Amino acid sequence: MKKSLFSILFSILSIATYACPMCEKQQPKILRGIAHGAGPESNLDYVIVWTMVATVLVTLFFAIKYLVKPKETDANHIKRTVINFE
Repeated sequence: MKKSLFSILFSILSIATYACPMCEKQQPKILRGIAHGAGPESNLDYVIVWTMVATVLVTLFFAIKYLVKPKETDANHIKRTVINFE
């Protein structure tokens, strides 16, 4: 039951993610079919978006890196007060 419900939900959501024909005409070639609304107005918009993409990817990289190998070995580290709480 759960599997069929999720498959129906995801199929409906996937249909809604495609751009409508009117929006598709307004987009630049690289964004056609995936974005709604008005396209980027200048090259500065692309710079802003790619800067934010790079920021998110760097943040994600370090979050995963320090989650997997935290490297806190000091006995006085603040996490020890939580771990050794009595």
